[in-house]
Amino acid sequence: MTKVLIVDDHAVVREGLKQILAETPGMVVAGEAKTGEEALEIMESQHYDVVVLDISLPDMSGLEVLKQMKAQHPQTPVLVLTVRPEEQYAVRVLRAGASGYMTKDAAPNELVATIQKIAQGGRYISPRLAEKLAFDLGPEAKAVPHEALSDREFQVLRMKASGKTITAISKELCINKKTVSTYRRRILDKMGMESNADLIRYAIENRLVD
Repeated sequence: MTKVLIVDDHAVVREGLKQILAETPGMVVAGEAKTGEEALEIMESQHYDVVVLDISLPDMSGLEVLKQMKAQHPQTPVLVLTVRPEEQYAVRVLRAGASGYMTKDAAPNELVATIQKIAQGGRYISPRLAEKLAFDLGPEAKAVPHEALSDREFQVLRMKASGKTITAISKELCINKKTVSTYRRRILDKMGMESNADLIRYAIENRLVD
């Protein structure tokens, strides 16, 4: 029996996934969590064959949760299931150790097949993402500026591009305003930009904000 842990803060999503997997022989939702901290605690007391993880959680970034999961339970495969388009997080979560990245508009049978594949040691990326990765490795590929950012810098970039102030970012990330300003300066330097307007324009053009 494949035991699945669902980590998502929306009850309707968890219930929907439970119904889908309940109809699949040999698969059961053995645990569920609403926050990253709850998920990490649950994994300390029970073994799961696959974790289905949302990237947007109320207490911490799903990317950070993923990194901690892989550090503490490196053999447990994780499928990131999110509404975020691939341009925003797919490459980062794969680099962090996820076995797959899927958006929530996927068909139920595709989701089930993916979980089964990952449980058996396989990996999943969409054909579209596979094509992008292949192109990025080609001789004419150009580096994407935002991929040079650290995960925290990327997070601050998205928040700034969404219109949040330095004060709001400071409160949400629990860091002081001077640190946020430092991140902003690093982002501008790494991406060869001069202003917030440049960052916002870039983020919109590259679908980095919702």
